[in-house]
Amino acid sequence: MKPFLLITTRGEDDVAAHEHAAYCRLTGLLPDELEWIRADRAPIGGLDFTRYSGIILAGSPFTVSEPEERKSPTERRVERELSALLDEVVRRDFPFLGVCYGVGTIGSHQGARVDRTYGEPSQAVRISLTEAGRSDPLLQELPAAFDAFVGHKEAISDVPPSITVLASSPTCPVQAFRVGENVYATQFHPELDTAAFTARVRSYAGHGYFDPSQVDAIIATAEAADVRASHMVLGRFVEEYLDSHRGDRGPAPASVQLPRAS
Repeated sequence: MKPFLLITTRGEDDVAAHEHAAYCRLTGLLPDELEWIRADRAPIGGLDFTRYSGIILAGSPFTVSEPEERKSPTERRVERELSALLDEVVRRDFPFLGVCYGVGTIGSHQGARVDRTYGEPSQAVRISLTEAGRSDPLLQELPAAFDAFVGHKEAISDVPPSITVLASSPTCPVQAFRVGENVYATQFHPELDTAAFTARVRSYAGHGYFDPSQVDAIIATAEAADVRASHMVLGRFVEEYLDSHRGDRGPAPASVQLPRAS
């Protein structure tokens, strides 16, 4: 089988390792079936799209709406590389799933307004599929409403015509969307179960997502939530695109060179 590719940007080794393990566990993929690029450590480089069944971009401490002067050189490099990658992903309509940070990166790539209007603290929220989401191949097997973990400073506040909104929540209008037929993003975290969410909350207690004094209360609330339906997004992405290249439609060369850090 052709592997999937996971791109992460978390600087802490233990958090990054746990993240990769969570994606393996909830996609059902073995570690060698989910290749891993830590974009915070090295440039993404040229990708041979024909090698992969699909690409997953994980969440990130980076935010596209942060003022440019406050971004680190690494964050600016990663944004440039992801923008170049998305040029090809969208042109090819290549299977892609961006989680949380994916909403900001794909959204801004498509001209959406990404800002702090609809940020959500770390918690479980009720997600509702839109009419388009209920008929979408990736989401149609999910319940019409389900709980999922969120935690983000930015979100889409204005949707361009190229984005089809698939899910929303009372506090965040765009919880999932699609571009073309095969490029997806979720604002919620389908890779987090209760244990992984708890570990993430403890790791990011001082990063501005919530009041650090509320850690125990957040974890207690999370333990009462049933987010299992949200995990189906990852399983469905693998089922839908394993060894499939129906999205690779263009005649572009297989290897795409992305910009290096300046």
